[in-house]
Amino acid sequence: MTLKPLNVSLRPSVVLQEFYTDSPKTCEDYGRIINRQHFKRIVGLMEGSTVAVGGDHDESQCYIAPTVLQDVTSDSRVMQEEIFGPLLPIVTVGGVDEAIQFINQREKPLVIYVFSNSSKLIKRVIAETSSGALLANDCLVHFTVSALPFGGVGHSGMGCYHGRHTFDQLSHLRSCLIKKLKMEGVNSMRYPPHTARKLGWARFLLLKHVDVYCMRRMTLLAMALGLAALVVQRFWR
Repeated sequence: MTLKPLNVSLRPSVVLQEFYTDSPKTCEDYGRIINRQHFKRIVGLMEGSTVAVGGDHDESQCYIAPTVLQDVTSDSRVMQEEIFGPLLPIVTVGGVDEAIQFINQREKPLVIYVFSNSSKLIKRVIAETSSGALLANDCLVHFTVSALPFGGVGHSGMGCYHGRHTFDQLSHLRSCLIKKLKMEGVNSMRYPPHTARKLGWARFLLLKHVDVYCMRRMTLLAMALGLAALVVQRFWR
């Protein structure tokens, strides 16, 4: 598969104009960076890349225009940390193989967005990458689906949340095993002296992963069936 050369000179600016008018800085729908510390951090991320669209910023208002960056490499500052700002770095690749390789050579992302009309391609990206989540043909909306767990993997985060997933994540699942003070004879095989017969049974139970309690239930069931058979034979002759 060969991807077409990227042209970011026209379409992004048209969309930004539709969303935020010719002057995003004066548009009521366009927000600001939370404080000057993060403003300076985000502005610094532009270093080493070419601004294709936007790039304007005003520290007095913590304003950074919607910005598209090109000529971005894997070593560019904007590729070294999470952005949390209005910067979109563009990294060109020669095809799907190279795109997947690019993802897998780095820490696992919080989410992978893939845009394609091909369900086969989408399934391939799912199968050959790892991330906290994957969203096809949209952005962010997976966060609004409470039935889906939200979280990262590796450096992108730990655990998963939303609905029942949050309850399980923040709850300690306490293991409780309760035995009755009966049938101690069955447990005698665990105690010294460890005869060959006891060791044989222990080896059988460990290697075969036999559930002792299941064996007890099966034994009781067999005894009940045997008793039932005797009753039927006695009263149906």
